[in-house]
Amino acid sequence: MEVRISPQMSLMEKLNILADAAKYDVSCSSSGSSRKGDGTGIGNTVKAGLCHSFAADGRCISLLKILFTNECIYDCKYCINRKSNDVPRASFTPDEVCELTMEFYRRNYIEGLFLSSGILYNPDYTMELLCETLYKLRTVHNFQGYIHVKAIPGADPLLIQKAGFLADRMSVNLELPTAESLHKLAPNKHRKNILKPMKLIQNGITVNKNELALYRNAPHFCEAGQSTQMIIGATPESDYQIMAVAESLYQKFSLKRVYYSAYVNVNEDKDLPAPIGGPPLLREHRLYQADWLLRFYEFTVDELLTEDRPNFNMMIDPKADWAVRHLELFPVEINRADYQLLLRIPGIGVKSARRIITARRFGNLTFEDLKKIGVVLKRALYFITCNGRMMYPTRIEENYIVRNLTYQKERYPFSTDGMQYEQMSLFS
Repeated sequence: MEVRISPQMSLMEKLNILADAAKYDVSCSSSGSSRKGDGTGIGNTVKAGLCHSFAADGRCISLLKILFTNECIYDCKYCINRKSNDVPRASFTPDEVCELTMEFYRRNYIEGLFLSSGILYNPDYTMELLCETLYKLRTVHNFQGYIHVKAIPGADPLLIQKAGFLADRMSVNLELPTAESLHKLAPNKHRKNILKPMKLIQNGITVNKNELALYRNAPHFCEAGQSTQMIIGATPESDYQIMAVAESLYQKFSLKRVYYSAYVNVNEDKDLPAPIGGPPLLREHRLYQADWLLRFYEFTVDELLTEDRPNFNMMIDPKADWAVRHLELFPVEINRADYQLLLRIPGIGVKSARRIITARRFGNLTFEDLKKIGVVLKRALYFITCNGRMMYPTRIEENYIVRNLTYQKERYPFSTDGMQYEQMSLFS
């Protein structure tokens, strides 16, 4: 295809602009893909997870994380790259992205590519450029490492399908939790256009699994699944609304992850809030903890929150918050509780619950045994008994337990000045 991109800037100038422009997109997980190199190309990806280096706020930084372009035809009020902003603009060519990926990979700076983009001219044109980039990486350069690419809402379904056969993971950003908020802050975007490629990718993954079951050499389609991202704090939705949207996305589109991005105030606009104290990073942290409970601990949103109590307690984690609101279920006898109940005890995770089930076959467990198994007793001791006895004399009363759980103030590696959002520089 004809590439209408001005070559006036040097490659390194473009990289400085487009790596910085990508730093607010957090949905760059790389786990879930297990393809190995076949000896004819360069790179591989392992199921245990490609990313080994993380920023202080939890963002993965071992992928080459760039925008293809920060040019955009849209004017989303919260976006630094909106068309009305006076910011330096740049666009790569497919060959330039290939050159950067291969050279950084050979130098062991990165282990894969995360490629997103603004909208250049129109969604089809942009998606076609992304497909061309991925095709050249896979076929011309024989790159067999991890690739995560953004699907462009509104693009031709055939282009999105083509990208799915070239990438390990795809994602479509939901942007904001509700259609009303999207209409208010991103009037050029429509919820229907965002959900349509999500469904297309889900169907492609399902069909591909069936094909692989019949034909071992069938091409892989989005082997690592799909994800999405929501901006948190730019609009007035409660935690209950946000988590209900996430739960629905998991159920309807089989997403691997929903990412929550604390709103960073980068534009001045009457419709945007000015958060006191900086981005709501602790709230983001609580949402991630609750998301973990949905995916691995068999909780539902209606158990964690209600319309009468729609927001998480910032002082304690969502699992402990649920436990102190359901004290009629506690204390739990650790030697008799089933696996599902063990998962609901603060301080007991998936691994430690499985270890408890296994260890009980050989005799009754004591608190010392639980400590060796990996149970966090400083949280669990308020909710369990061993052989009918609690670890210490404890009142089963909400205020008492919350006071004790928060006695030593937890410190989170988050700042309030937004500096944690600075992406690691490839040149430092």
